[in-house]
Amino acid sequence: MRTVFSYLSAYKWRLTGGIFLKLIGAIAELFLPLIMAHMIDYVAPTRSVPALVLWSVGMLLVAVAAWAGNVIANRIASRIARDTTERLRADLFSKTLSLSARQTDAVTLPSLVSRLSTDTYNVHNMIGMMQRMGIRAPILLIGGVALTFLVDPVLALILLVSVPVVLVVVLVVAKKGIVLYTRLHNSVDVMVRKVRDDHTGIRVIKALSKTKHESAAFSKINGDIVYNETKANVTTGISNPVLNVVLNLGMTAVIFFGAYRFAAHRVEIGGIIAFTSFFTVILNAVISISRIFVDFSRGAASAKRIGEVFALPADLLVEACPPDESGAFIRFDGVTLSYGGAPALEDITFSIRKGESLGIIGATGSGKSSLVSLLMRFYDADKGAVYVDGENVKSYEPKDLREKFGVVFQNDFLMASSVRENIDFERGISDQAVRRAAAYARAEKFIGEHGGYEGMLTARGSNFSGGQKQRLLIARALADAPEILVLDDSSSALDYKTDAELRKTLLGDLHGTTVVMIAQRISSVRFADHILVLDGGRMAGFGTDAELMRSCEVYRAIFASQHEAGEMPPQGGELYAHE
Repeated sequence: MRTVFSYLSAYKWRLTGGIFLKLIGAIAELFLPLIMAHMIDYVAPTRSVPALVLWSVGMLLVAVAAWAGNVIANRIASRIARDTTERLRADLFSKTLSLSARQTDAVTLPSLVSRLSTDTYNVHNMIGMMQRMGIRAPILLIGGVALTFLVDPVLALILLVSVPVVLVVVLVVAKKGIVLYTRLHNSVDVMVRKVRDDHTGIRVIKALSKTKHESAAFSKINGDIVYNETKANVTTGISNPVLNVVLNLGMTAVIFFGAYRFAAHRVEIGGIIAFTSFFTVILNAVISISRIFVDFSRGAASAKRIGEVFALPADLLVEACPPDESGAFIRFDGVTLSYGGAPALEDITFSIRKGESLGIIGATGSGKSSLVSLLMRFYDADKGAVYVDGENVKSYEPKDLREKFGVVFQNDFLMASSVRENIDFERGISDQAVRRAAAYARAEKFIGEHGGYEGMLTARGSNFSGGQKQRLLIARALADAPEILVLDDSSSALDYKTDAELRKTLLGDLHGTTVVMIAQRISSVRFADHILVLDGGRMAGFGTDAELMRSCEVYRAIFASQHEAGEMPPQGGELYAHE
């Protein structure tokens, strides 16, 4: 399993150099109190100015070495943290794109967004902090404790009593912190999901006057985050005051017993000053360690969540499967699909030949979009097999399979870029092909009214009407001359005349292209070569419009309901579409 920390192996030489410089800087810092004690106890009493100047210059050089080592090492640490996080985020993004639809559903999109943003940021802070303070602080702590024994072993024993207490506090807080920050990150996932839903449905929320309701729902989620963050921060933040109390009590004891030992001529004044300096160094080191464990708790929790994504096994693997010898171009053979509960599709069997058209109709939730997901292998069937061009879809490389398709999904999107860029979609399609696709989609007229092919769309194409957006999406699907054109309820916003014109193009002018149309209106599919009627995930009928009107009760009921509701176009429009 790839781990976050495995990314650091690419920078092992820079890490080694940074550790070496940190080591030099920390050791230099530890020598400063010893030099100061020597100057006070042995150099100052001689009243020798050259000796004082010499030792002062030496102390200055040691201070400069400490400063330079720490500064250069910190710059190296920042670069390593930046480069590691950049690679980590890029690989995590690639991994999210490679996940199957089933895996994406399990992790959820808001959680993936949170892991790509907040979690990678926490890992960046952890890597930087571990390099800057994770090396320096332990050296100062261990070195400071060791050198206090050189100054005065008796006073050092007082300090030695404090250290175990400090270590226990730090370890307990760190252990609890990882659990609490994991809970906090899960709360953030919920908030991202809520913000994403509200952002997508902002117009509906305003139209139905649900602003207060959504604000209240968001406030509850926000309150959960505040609670979890407060609990995590209070738990990890308790280490600072506890450590300060323990170490300052130790400092008080050192000064108290140090005064007695000085009066008994057991220690010099410079030694006491050096001891208190070491105590300050140790105190700062312990505080730094407590900060390290706070960042480590956040970072470790985030690294675990990122690791969970990397640990997801490769799904939808290419398999060697027997070919289909029926001669059909698209064939479903006893296909069943479920999303973990009741089957969304059950025992679906049908076939169509190359260049034919297939209309799919059924009530909401009958499994129409699920069927397309199986066709493009976003999901694998629980039972049965799906064949395209004589091969099981499991036998195709994903890229090779999906290059056969041009598709307009039910909830598709447009980018905030030019009309041409939205139709081309970074596929390197020629201007002639773009214009031809726009003509097929009956989009040329309104494209000219919006500034031509270089006219800009706003985010989600909000400066175009619903029908115009659907025609741009259809033009995108047609632009690369696909073998199979899939339209998932892509004419719902079109008027009857435009819908009829578009059907005439799709069913008559696209020679060699197999068209799969999902629709709610019978008028959109009734002139297809084959019509598949779905009811509750099962096949209720398969045939032509005339055959289904004779044999399929569900199809007749849909026809009757739409005819009574005035949703069937006039007879002339139907004949025009059938020319």
